[in-house]
Formats: sequence, C-alpha cells, structure tokens
Amino acid sequence: MKKPINNRSLERALHILGAFSTKDRKLSLPQLSANLDLPKSTVYRLCVTLINNDFLKYDEQAGQYSLGLKLFHLGAIVSASFSVSQSASPHLAILQKKTSKTILLGVLQDGNLMYLDKREDVTSPIRFNSEIGMLRQPYFGMLGQTLLAYLPAKEVAGLINKRPLKPVTERSIKTKKELTKRLALIRRRGFVFEEEEVIDGVGGIAAPIFNQNREVVAAVGLRFILSADGRRKKEKMIKQVCETARAISTDLGLEAL
Repeated sequence: MKKPINNRSLERALHILGAFSTKDRKLSLPQLSANLDLPKSTVYRLCVTLINNDFLKYDEQAGQYSLGLKLFHLGAIVSASFSVSQSASPHLAILQKKTSKTILLGVLQDGNLMYLDKREDVTSPIRFNSEIGMLRQPYFGMLGQTLLAYLPAKEVAGLINKRPLKPVTERSIKTKKELTKRLALIRRRGFVFEEEEVIDGVGGIAAPIFNQNREVVAAVGLRFILSADGRRKKEKMIKQVCETARAISTDLGLEAL
C-alpha cells in the first residue's frame, strides 16, 4: 500500500490561512507562530509567499496579516457555482423526466469546461462519460460552445491559443474559422444543436443560463441518440432545453426582456 504524499510546506501554508476567522480577522506573526506551534521564521517565509500570490496581505503599521483578495475571488467562484447548481437542480430533474435523456449543467472554470451536474435515466444501458467535476477543453461539445459564444472575441482567442482545437470525431469543429462561425450562430439563435461532434451517433442541444446582470454563468444541455426518433423530436427538445435555461435564469434573478 502506497504511503500518502504530504507536502509539508503546502500543509503549513493552508494552516496559516485556516488560522483566520470572523473573530480573528487580523493576526500578527507572533500570534500565527503561537497558534500553529511553528517557528516565526517558518511562518514568516510562508506568509511572504502567500502575500506574493495575493492569498494574504500585510499591514506594516499594525504589524498584522489578513486574508487577501485572491481568496475573495475564489470564494465568489464557489458561491456562484453553488448558487447555479441549487437553482438549476429542480429544473434539471424536470427536464430529464420529460425527455428521458441525459441532462448536463456546465460552467467555465479556469479556462476549462467543468460539469456541475448530470441527470440521466438510470434504466438506460447508455452512459456518457461526462461526470460531475470533470474538466474538458473550453470548446468541447454543446456546453463549451455555448459558454464561449458569450465571451469577448479576444478572450475566446486567448483560450483557444492555450488549448488548440483537437477534433474527436470526423464532424468535430476543426478550425478557428469554423468555431467563430458556430459561436455567432449560437448567439443569434440562443441555443446550439450539434450532431456527432463529440460522440459518433450522438447529438446535443444546449442553451445559456444568465444571471441578474445578463451575464452567461452556465449552460444546460441535453444529449440524445441520433435515431430517427431523436431527429423527429429535435424541435421539441430544443424548445424544452431553452425553456429550462430561461427558468433557471429567472431563478438567478434575470428579469424578462
């Protein structure tokens, strides 16, 4: 059995951050040293690294440390994700029940598509490899394309430069020109319909979810087998996905146009 790997410096740095609370919002070097039972020199060295990365800030006049803005930004991301997940949850359940298809909820996280939720028919023998918490390329499939469609062009270009397009099927988008055209179409329509761009024989429909500031914060999507029955129900499924996206957006505070 392998021994668990522990990074002592990282562990100590996390303990420093954990020493702060609503009661102890500011702590001096001696206080941190005493609380953590570590030498002042060790605590100081770790605090300098945390300050350089905006996890801590230091008030020279008071000689005290406090939590930095980086944690505030990370907390906002976590809070937003929980808010979206909680608001979306009942609507995803309804959509799955109505369609008997696999339903996915995704967000952009640090330049990647991340799945926040997944609902599927437990009796179906077909399973899609899109698990909660899984990260994909930002342009991946219906959800990734929907999220990219509402970003500034410069930001999209930056993401694609970092994560170049890699086709996974014959029908995957292969060039930046194709992607730009697809994103413009999504913005015009308010949804995406893709066929066999991620999995052969499988289609996808997705629509954007907006917050109260009319910012796209997530996307809801539906995956289905491209059988004759699936193609026949295409328009109905598009309507159902778009209605679900609007309902979640409303719960997040978006007012009707």
